[in-house]
Amino acid sequence: MTTDQPADGQDRMDALAAAIPDDADSGEAAAIAAALGAHLRDQAAAAAEAAVDEEPSWEGDRWRFAGRVSQLQHRDVRVPLDAPTDPWAAAGRTDRL
Repeated sequence: MTTDQPADGQDRMDALAAAIPDDADSGEAAAIAAALGAHLRDQAAAAAEAAVDEEPSWEGDRWRFAGRVSQLQHRDVRVPLDAPTDPWAAAGRTDRL
C-alpha cells in the first residue's frame, strides 16, 4: 500500500519545509506551516479514529427490535444491552428475551 505521507516525524518536517517556497517571507512561511501542520494533525486524528474498533451497540435499535417482536410475536419483550447486535442472532434468541 502506498501513501503520500512520509513515514516518520523528520520526513514530515522535510516535506513541510519543501512545501514552503524559497521567496516566501516569514509570515507566509508561518501561514503555510500552520496550514500544513493542521492538515497533518487532522489526518492523524482521522486515522486514529478509523483505527478504533468500535463494537456495534443497541443504541436506538433496542426499541425498534422490541417493537418488531411485539408486532410479530404478539408479546412484549425487553431487549437487554448484552443481547447480540447481529439481527439474525438476535432474532434467533427472541424466545429468551
